[in-house]
Amino acid sequence: MPLVAGVDSSTQSCKVVVRDAETGALVREGRAPHPDGTEVDPRAWWDALLAAVEAAGGLADVAAVSVAGQQHGMVCLDEAGEVVRPALLWNDTRSADAARDLIAEAGGGETGRRFWADAVGLVPVASFTATKLRWLARHEPERAARVAAVCLPHDWLTWRLAGAPGLAALRTDRGDASGTGYWSPVTGQYRPDLLEKAFGRVVEVPTVLGPAAQAGVLDPAVLGDGRAVPGGDVLLGPGTGDNAAAALGVGAGPGDVVVSIGTSGTVFAVADTPAADAGGAVAGFADATGRFLPLVCTLNAARVLDSAATLLGVDLDTLSDLALSAPPGADGLVMVPYLEGERTPDRPTATGAVHGLTLRTATPAHLARAAVEGMLCALADGLDALVAQGATVERVILVGGGARSAAVRRIAPQVFGRPVVVPPPGEYVADGAARQAAWVALGGATPPDWAPKDTEEYAAEPVPAIRQRYAEARDHTLDRVAVPGE
Repeated sequence: MPLVAGVDSSTQSCKVVVRDAETGALVREGRAPHPDGTEVDPRAWWDALLAAVEAAGGLADVAAVSVAGQQHGMVCLDEAGEVVRPALLWNDTRSADAARDLIAEAGGGETGRRFWADAVGLVPVASFTATKLRWLARHEPERAARVAAVCLPHDWLTWRLAGAPGLAALRTDRGDASGTGYWSPVTGQYRPDLLEKAFGRVVEVPTVLGPAAQAGVLDPAVLGDGRAVPGGDVLLGPGTGDNAAAALGVGAGPGDVVVSIGTSGTVFAVADTPAADAGGAVAGFADATGRFLPLVCTLNAARVLDSAATLLGVDLDTLSDLALSAPPGADGLVMVPYLEGERTPDRPTATGAVHGLTLRTATPAHLARAAVEGMLCALADGLDALVAQGATVERVILVGGGARSAAVRRIAPQVFGRPVVVPPPGEYVADGAARQAAWVALGGATPPDWAPKDTEEYAAEPVPAIRQRYAEARDHTLDRVAVPGE
């Protein structure tokens, strides 16, 4: 039976899984860390990919490879294919002013937001590639003048696996292209006018491939000495963005909403029609199967739990136990988890806040519960936004590192008001990439059926007061005011 490999090049690390193409059975895996920060030299991703491939036992026996990557990251290349500057990542908020300017230049207010939503399915915020290009043009004009092509993290890695055969060979897919701000999920075409509006001129962009199209073949020479080298052609899949890959990895279908709690929090549904939310909460992305993936993203997710655990001086398991020992609603203690600013709602300069602190609630258990509930409430706001755009929600599929918390799993149905399904812990972004690679290797109209098994289901009566108190606190949270001299 053929084997395939899936790569997840995320914010924090690179994961590689090798699976049976027909059954999805895991054969082996490897990983390597990425440097921290909101801008990263892409060569660090490449080094991590090579290390993860080696840890996974090489690629000598695989038939195809696909790469999934963090969305929106701005990778700029010069005419020789060299990286112009470190990539600005999705969580870099320095282009917030550029986002506001792009809306203003399209008419401002509701008019400007509706223009962008209708054109490309999203309203500019600091996360998107188009706003980062505007920032680069304004703040680093010498570097901007060197740019001959712009691509995304997964595009660049796929191109490198093919041996970097010239800028015209850059390839991407619908899912990742739909997060740039200059490609339309409705028409399936780039909007060079919007690229020029953002950057001041048109540059080379990757060709957008269909869901199971071949992006090329692996160049054995790029794996280097000491790694298994394939004996024949290894096909390269088109790859995709991390959220589209996660949907493919968990087998999400109509009526499912996936909530992924990782470095960022994402809430997304598989849909047959594109979304165009002028309010900007829902990004009208495409998915990795030819359909659409309306999505809400928050900047603050699993790190909210990490920060609460650090504040209390406990590990994550103890934080979970503490949270479950406090009553639902934490006796009125509420945490608004805007620890890194926020993308949804668009408040890049906001900070976190704790409301309702009293002698009764000034305990580790209450703070732990408030941290879990606050993170989940922010994601539940995203769920509401999807419903407002027409999504049907029969169940919530909970994935990501944060889903490993027993408190998160048990409190989630109280906050979301729907049954929650938790697949076994796994690398679902890498699995989705591997499933795409299997689709490329095996052919066929649809990807192979790799539905996760041994899922756990959680149900509980909703506690409306949790979200009501959170909404009151959220609406009283102020954006940060700069201190002179900073």
